[in-house]
Amino acid sequence: MRIAATWQHRPVNDALPPGFITIANDASIGTVLVGFSGGLDSSVLLHLLAGDASIRARGLRAIHVHHGLQADADAWAEQCQASCAALAVPLQVARVDVDGASGNGPEAAARDARRRAFAQALGEGDVLALAHHRDDQAETFLLRALRASGPDGLAAMHPWRSFGNAWLWRPLLDTPRDWLLEYAHRHALDWIEAPSNTDVSLDRNFLRWQVLPLLRGRWPHAGASFARSAALAAEMHDLLVDGDEAALAAIRTVDPHVLSVAALQALPRLRRARVLRRWIESLSLSPLPARGVARIVSDLLEAESGGQAEFRWHGTAVRRWRDLLHAGHVQPPLPQDWQAHWDGRAPISLPHRGELRLEGSLGSKGFGRALRVHARLGGERIVLPGREHSHALKHVLQDLGTPPWLRERIPLVSDADGTLLAVGDLVCSAVFDAWLRAHDSRLAWAPM
Repeated sequence: MRIAATWQHRPVNDALPPGFITIANDASIGTVLVGFSGGLDSSVLLHLLAGDASIRARGLRAIHVHHGLQADADAWAEQCQASCAALAVPLQVARVDVDGASGNGPEAAARDARRRAFAQALGEGDVLALAHHRDDQAETFLLRALRASGPDGLAAMHPWRSFGNAWLWRPLLDTPRDWLLEYAHRHALDWIEAPSNTDVSLDRNFLRWQVLPLLRGRWPHAGASFARSAALAAEMHDLLVDGDEAALAAIRTVDPHVLSVAALQALPRLRRARVLRRWIESLSLSPLPARGVARIVSDLLEAESGGQAEFRWHGTAVRRWRDLLHAGHVQPPLPQDWQAHWDGRAPISLPHRGELRLEGSLGSKGFGRALRVHARLGGERIVLPGREHSHALKHVLQDLGTPPWLRERIPLVSDADGTLLAVGDLVCSAVFDAWLRAHDSRLAWAPM
């Protein structure tokens, strides 16, 4: 989803810092939630927003994420409570478990825990306000450059973007840290200085305390220049994303999880790589690994069209079936010995997630009798609408173009005598189809 233009630069005055970005008067935007660590940056941001009548009217609250990693963590939470109480801003203290065994390092693990806590605290359309400033942007740009990032990575942090079903807002992103420090002293703010802030074994702190001061000694505007380069990269990123979105829309099928192989192959190589990454991102799947695009091209796009090929990573898979690419979470098949009785009055939950439900005028009344829902065993036959003789279910599913991995998960519905009535919501028998139509009802299968 592209970001609506709901922010604008505001002129500098006595209250607002240079480059401060404010929320436009958009009724679709909800309350503002400040990520409040109690440090200098978030203390200044909270104080600024608490003094803004329009933000107060919209609804202002704060969240402090208690990682439990420092001996003073409880005292910090108490100080944050006191600071918010003095400003009459409600505070939520979210205690989180940091996964030290994730393999991503302590910084990344703590960041992931914070993001989860923020996401849980936000309602649809709410705004998460974070206090990243221009110096943070310069550090992020340098870190990304050292990792050999392209325009997407060098764009660093964005002032305004989607965050699940909410928004993420960084109003101070073009404001230098020196201004924040001067503001805090002018307003006699108290803030927390975490010991980890000066730990130069951490990459960001090493840049902050050793590299950037050295660069500023020769080029005083180094921080501002890096931040400006990030902004230029963001402009290039937006142009590229516009092209990616247009190309993706052109090769997508009715199902957003499915792409045309022929249309994808027709794209220029670099655009094809970007479109594949954008496709996976748009489906909220795990990001493609470094060699993911190359594997999809070699193993799937160049595979025989009649076969089945797949590329898996982190519980996600891109699969080719005939002339289509399918992307989604990897789900196990229904256990062959699974079956359940179902009267249709309430949805029936399926093993390994998913459900089958009866919709329409019979949604609360049900079938009037118990039917059997079960997994495929092989050899099933069904009499299709408009036909007199039964057909092998295997051939019916092949004719429908149903991929093999989906066939393994389709719940079948049979009558008490074993007559096959329905295959998920893909096809019904002649008798069952006529009965459902007569009652203006249908089956709906949600594989999840």
